Amino acid sequence: MGAPRLRHGKIVGVDGVIVVDKDSSWTSHDVVGKMRRIAGTKAIGHLGTLDPIATGVLPLVVGRATRLARFYSHSDKIYEATIRFGFSTDTYDRAGVSTSPETTPELNGPQLERALDPFRGEILQVPPAVSAKKVDGVRAYQLARRSVAVELAPVRVQVHELVLVELRGCEARIRVHCSGGTYIRSIAHDLGIVLGCGAHLRELRRLAAAEFTIEQALTVTQLQALAAEGRLGEILIPVANMKPEFPGVFLDDSTVGQVRHGRDFAVSPFREQAGSRHVKALSATGELVAVGEAVLPNFYHPIVVL
Repeated sequence: MGAPRLRHGKIVGVDGVIVVDKDSSWTSHDVVGKMRRIAGTKAIGHLGTLDPIATGVLPLVVGRATRLARFYSHSDKIYEATIRFGFSTDTYDRAGVSTSPETTPELNGPQLERALDPFRGEILQVPPAVSAKKVDGVRAYQLARRSVAVELAPVRVQVHELVLVELRGCEARIRVHCSGGTYIRSIAHDLGIVLGCGAHLRELRRLAAAEFTIEQALTVTQLQALAAEGRLGEILIPVANMKPEFPGVFLDDSTVGQVRHGRDFAVSPFREQAGSRHVKALSATGELVAVGEAVLPNFYHPIVVL
């Protein structure tokens, strides 16, 4: 894939991912808007929102990379969170209004570990009423703002790892590796119910989303500085590097032309990861042409064409 083309420091006609370290003062939508201005393109979206109070990894897809967003809807996430025990809030985090009297519970490590154990593995979780979940086509938080009672159905999620990092007074710091769609706010709130003291999420930082990590992330201020130096393209992750778990297969020029017109394509039965559901179809120069889905053994249909 060729080097990113820049015009006045802005990305032009290039596809890929920029990993932003989101600030707690902005919504995910705010970050997308700022990056559209910085990069000089409207073709930017995100791979899953972060709550307004949350910081950390917010991957933004640029250009045709937006077409691969569909493959990230259930991607795993890793978070570090601080839970404040002693009272609950209506949003399940510090941004909300208190819904219980404030207390000062005396907690200990073994007690909290026992309380955490039911939240490990596959669990049924009720999302917060103030969330982006839809009820009859309307976002739950919009209904909550209108004082409309919201009852959300429990959702099955997977908590691969839930570690108590530190307990200090009424606050606990935890690390969570979970499936997409898991609400750390709900874990905090439900822990307060289990312990009988109320609780809410005070801090949340996302350390990873799918293959994108905090080590790759830059703040909006840092990205603005790179753009001013004409170097924004240097940190763009090429679209061909997305979904590393999808094996790549190289196609000749003739087959590339056929795939671009939506035709099925054959792959070698002797390749690595033979039998995978999806493959990345690559040109001879390593450019991502399409993502194919298996329709027959060693035969794929392009479901996303770039």
